[in-house]
Amino acid sequence: MTLQSRLLQPRSWYALTALLVVGSLFFGNRFQPLSTSDGCVGRVSAVGGVRIDASGAIERLDLDSLNTLGAQRRDALVQADGDLQKASPMRKISLRALEKALADNVQEGTPIPEEMLLLAGLQKIEYVFVYPEQQDIVLAGFGEGWKTNARGDVVGATTGKPVLMLDDLLTALRYAEQAAQGGISCSIDPTPEGLDRLRKHVATLRTIGNPQQTGKGIEQALGPQAVTVSGLPATSHFAHVLVAADYRMKRLGMNLDPSPVAGFVSYLQLLGGGGRGISAIAPRWWLVPNYQPVLVDAEGLAFQIRSSGVKCLTEDTVFAADGSKAQAGKSSPAAQKWADMMTSKYPQLAEKEPVFAELQNMMDLAVVGALIFKENLAQKAGYSMPLLLNSKELPNETYQAVKHTDSVASLMQKGTNWVISASGGVQIDSWKLAGQKQEEPKLAELRKPLGQDLKTWWWD
Repeated sequence: MTLQSRLLQPRSWYALTALLVVGSLFFGNRFQPLSTSDGCVGRVSAVGGVRIDASGAIERLDLDSLNTLGAQRRDALVQADGDLQKASPMRKISLRALEKALADNVQEGTPIPEEMLLLAGLQKIEYVFVYPEQQDIVLAGFGEGWKTNARGDVVGATTGKPVLMLDDLLTALRYAEQAAQGGISCSIDPTPEGLDRLRKHVATLRTIGNPQQTGKGIEQALGPQAVTVSGLPATSHFAHVLVAADYRMKRLGMNLDPSPVAGFVSYLQLLGGGGRGISAIAPRWWLVPNYQPVLVDAEGLAFQIRSSGVKCLTEDTVFAADGSKAQAGKSSPAAQKWADMMTSKYPQLAEKEPVFAELQNMMDLAVVGALIFKENLAQKAGYSMPLLLNSKELPNETYQAVKHTDSVASLMQKGTNWVISASGGVQIDSWKLAGQKQEEPKLAELRKPLGQDLKTWWWD
């Protein structure tokens, strides 16, 4: 089957996009309530405007439910006290001291305080310092007090950026070695059976007719899409952020949601109006970290993680007549243009849509986890992180895994083409990123000596 072949020759003035998406997910760092007494790190009754039912399918929340949930989260949130409220470019967290404080909570059966669940308001991990003398590893970056935004996300008091969560850090550490086998990823894919049903269904169509009815028929024929998460549990908040960011990207690309950023248009708006039939070629987009080499001092005890943001990659997917698909090894000009636009506009999108900023947080955490294990930092420090790596004594919060999602068809007048969207995803090759290093002797100056007896697990 050639790239120019078609599955159908409809008589239509619409372009059909059978988008492989979930529902309206806007996952974020939300707790309800924030403090728990069941031993888990955080508790969330709903994430990102959706609930996941027992089968793993998405259940969307209406606006009233979201407003109520947001109000409950705001009421439950305990504000930062004293120095925690102040913004600091170098807020530091001692993993050893944090672990000791957590151990006290576990032993006493008391709720984990918000400042621990929210990692002292840390919004970014830029530095990792190793202290063999104190048997400690210290994480450092920008931090400040926190608040909730209109959606109930926990964000920085002045920046509005999502705050890092202890639960996600634990996930990154506990699955860092597993990520070495193939990275961390998520994808939303059509099933071969669904693609075959779609092929047979569109073969019966001659005109669009009623757009709503035609769209429903397409959605039913394509059926549920499979959600796959690799490298860490699909039941983790970390995984939910990856899926949500992937989903949100597709909805923007396929004109199913309005753009929150000026000058950022959908992929469908970039397409021309020529051609006929259902295209056998469809774009695939996926998000990857865009990092510079990690800086390291001469002793290998101070590291600086330099993130340049997130990059969108694309490649065409070719559909065969039997519904199977393969990657073409190249992309169309329109798909590449949209991917480049997604990359350039990502910082602005992250300001408007917290899930994109949260995805950057997950990427940073994944690299931190890989760096600690790849560089044997625990061995260098003489500190094995016994509780932080113990999922039985300090369990992660678990969510219903997202297993599948309904297809959504969007009809848009665009010549006579019907376009089928392929899968996309998120790919974090954390070990590769952690392995790209560049020596910087001056970095050692930032690794200031620790006191012999830290009185707190965080400081500026």
